[in-house]
This record gives sequence, C-alpha cells and structure tokens, in this order.
Amino acid sequence: MKSFKNTMISFLAVIVMIFILLPRSGEAQVVNSSAKKRISIGFGLFTDIWMNTPAGMKTRTINQGVNVFGTYNLPLGKSNFSFAIGVGISVHNLYWNYYFNEHPSDSIQFSKIPDSIGHKRSKLTMPYLEIPLEFRFKTKSKFAVCVGFKVGYMIYSHSKWVGDDYLWQSGNTLKASFKDIKNLENFAYGPTFRIGYKWFHLNAYYSLSNIFTKGKGIDMYPVSVGFVLLPF
Repeated sequence: MKSFKNTMISFLAVIVMIFILLPRSGEAQVVNSSAKKRISIGFGLFTDIWMNTPAGMKTRTINQGVNVFGTYNLPLGKSNFSFAIGVGISVHNLYWNYYFNEHPSDSIQFSKIPDSIGHKRSKLTMPYLEIPLEFRFKTKSKFAVCVGFKVGYMIYSHSKWVGDDYLWQSGNTLKASFKDIKNLENFAYGPTFRIGYKWFHLNAYYSLSNIFTKGKGIDMYPVSVGFVLLPF
C-alpha cells in the first residue's frame, strides 16, 4: 500500500510544481498567465457498476472510487472547441461476495464465499496511472461538453478481507490485505464523457477491457459514473 500512496503523493507534487515553477516576472508573466489558463486540475468521485458478472456473484450497490487528473488544453483556433491531454490516477474498488484464495493453481485466486464463512467486507482495489484525451466544447458562460478516451496502467492492486478467519480457522475475526493478485489485466481503456457548468461536472467511463486476463478469470468490466470538481 505504501507504494501506491507514494505514487499519489508524487503525482500531486508534480501538479503543484507546475504552478510553482512557472515564471512570474516581465514578459514571462504573460506566458505564465496564458499557460495557467490552459491547465485544468480535477478531483472526482465515482461508483463502478460491474457488468457481465456471473450468476451468484453479488456486488455492492455503491463501489466508490476516486480520481485526480491534470490536463493541458490546446484551443482549436478561435472556436469554442479544444483538445486536451494529461495524466491522472483513478482508483477502482470492487466490493463482492468473493474472497482471496491462496492456492496458486486457481485461475483468478478468488472463490465465492461459502455460507459457512461470515464476512463484513471483501474488496478488490485497482489503481491506474492514466493518460486522458479529450475533445472539449466550452461556451463563454463556461458550459462544457467533453468526449474523450483514456488508457490506464495498473500500478498496484490488493484485496482486503474483514470477516471470519478462513485461513487459520482460529475462530477470531481476520483483517487481512493480500498484495499478490495474479491474472489481472495491466491495462484498462475506454471512452469517457463529461458535461458540466463552471467547476462542477458529471462524468462517465465505459471500460472496453476486462479486469481479469482473458481465459484466466471472469470477463467482467466496470462502467463508472460520478462527478468531477474543477477548481483550477
């Protein structure tokens, strides 16, 4: 978990440094002001709706996730249209009725939780380092519609369990995090859509990739819906 936290801190530090290191005097001040207007920083919350789940699999109604991104906007002439490219991090969570299985021979390392094992929480967390691309339409009143595509690379994954001790059968409550999650797809990609006014936007993402490697797991994928705040 520390590696993921360090990545998040480094990413946020880069965004902050963009503003700190831009020149502030003389002719450079004009460039600085123009450059700042082209930089957008967003913070978002979303829920994942998991698609193509097999019979018997139950997922939580709200699978909350978070994303943060920074983009550089390139106006297309003097029109209301622009193109943007950037970098971001999205963290997807899957809360389900499956648990981590230690046997390496199992194809996805997860098994359905039997009725004999009580549990409070079982989740799979998947953070991605992403490159978002967007075509944007924005009016003078700051109403915006954005259509894009993003590609992400999984930088860390883990499964968390809170429930009966199914590993050592001690009879106590087990709180554990498992880091060696195999057969997950490294890349995630799909189209994005965003619509909003000023600093508040609604957004959606449709994954074209499955979370598990083809042939070694469940062919399931997320559809994400949520909102984004754009204070900068």
